[in-house]
Amino acid sequence: MPQTVHARTAHRPRWWAELLLLVVVYGAYSAGRLLARGDVSTAVDHGLAILRIEKAFFLNAEHPLNRLFTSTPAIGIPADFAYASLHYLVTPAVLIWLFRRRPARYRAARTWLMLSTLLGLVGFTLLPTCPPRLLDASYGFVDTMAQYSSYGWWGAEASAPRGLGGMTNQYAAMPSLHVGWALWCGVLLWRHGRTPLMRVLGVVYPLLTVIVVMGTANHYFLDAVAGGLVMGAGALLTGPAMRAADRAWTRAADRYAFVDGFTRPPLAAGTKTGAVPGQRRQSVAVVKPAVVKSAVANASGPSQVGKSPVKPPNVSDGCETSAGERFPGQRTRTNSSAGTPGSTGAATDDAPAKTR
Repeated sequence: MPQTVHARTAHRPRWWAELLLLVVVYGAYSAGRLLARGDVSTAVDHGLAILRIEKAFFLNAEHPLNRLFTSTPAIGIPADFAYASLHYLVTPAVLIWLFRRRPARYRAARTWLMLSTLLGLVGFTLLPTCPPRLLDASYGFVDTMAQYSSYGWWGAEASAPRGLGGMTNQYAAMPSLHVGWALWCGVLLWRHGRTPLMRVLGVVYPLLTVIVVMGTANHYFLDAVAGGLVMGAGALLTGPAMRAADRAWTRAADRYAFVDGFTRPPLAAGTKTGAVPGQRRQSVAVVKPAVVKSAVANASGPSQVGKSPVKPPNVSDGCETSAGERFPGQRTRTNSSAGTPGSTGAATDDAPAKTR
C-alpha cells in the first residue's frame, strides 16, 4: 500500500493567509507590549542597574555616541529617521523578498521572526526597563527624538507618530527588537542574497542599527546584546516549532477539508513553485521501487526481459495462390522456396507465369 506524505512545508503558502497570520501576530504583540507596562520606578531601577554594569565593564558606548548625535544634526537627524522608519520598512521588505524569491526558505524565516518577537515580549513583561533618554538629565543623556522632533513625524514621547506616544510602551527597552529584527534581516540577506551588495547590506544594516539605537539614547548596549540573544533562542526553537506545527496541521487537514485552502498544492518534480494557483493541496504517493520495476517490465513487453521476440502477424492468414496463378506485378517464387519435389532451377523475375 503506497504511503502518503503531505507536502505542505515545501511550498509557498497563500499570500492572503500569510498576511492574515502576520497581522494577527503583530497585533497580539503590540497589545501585549502595551499591557506589559510595569511600574515606572521599577523600570528606572532596571535601567540604572544596566548602566552600572556597563560602566563596570567599560561597555557604556551610549554616552559618546549620544553626545555626537546631539551636537551634530547632520548625524542625529538621519539617525532619528532611521530609528523611526527602517524598523518598519526593511523587515517587511525582507519578508516579501523571501516570499517571492526564496519561497522554500520563507516559512522557516517567518517562524524564526515570530518566535523571537514573542520571546522579546516576555522580556518586556519580566524586565521593564527605562531607556537612557528617559533617565534624569544628570546621567548625561539627551533625547535626540525630542530634540529633532520638528524635522520628523514623531513626537517628544516616542518614535510613534506625533500625538500617538501614549499608544506605545516606552519602557519596552530590554531586549532591543530594533537590533534583533535588524540581525534577522542581516542573516537572511547574507545567507540567501546572491550578489555582493546584498551581503554587504546584510553586515552593515545590523551594525548601523546598533549604533543608531545607542546614539539616539533609545537603548543600552546590553539591550542590543539581549536582542541578539533573543534572536539566537528563536533560531534554536524554529525547527521544533515547525515540526510541531506540521503535525498539528496534518491532523487538522485530515479532519477539516477547508484547512487545505490555506496552503498551495504540492508541485510535481520540475514544476516551478506557484505554477498551479487555485488547485487544492494533494498528497504525494510514494511508490516502492519494486512496484515501479514490475510496472516498467509489463509495459515494455517480453522483448525487454530476455524472451524471444514476438513475430509479426501473417497478413495473408495462410492463403496462397494456386500453381501458375499470380497477381499483376507479383514476383515469382523460386522452386526451392516453393518446396515442390523434383523442381529444377529457379524462375527469374522476368519469366512469364503459366496460364491456366
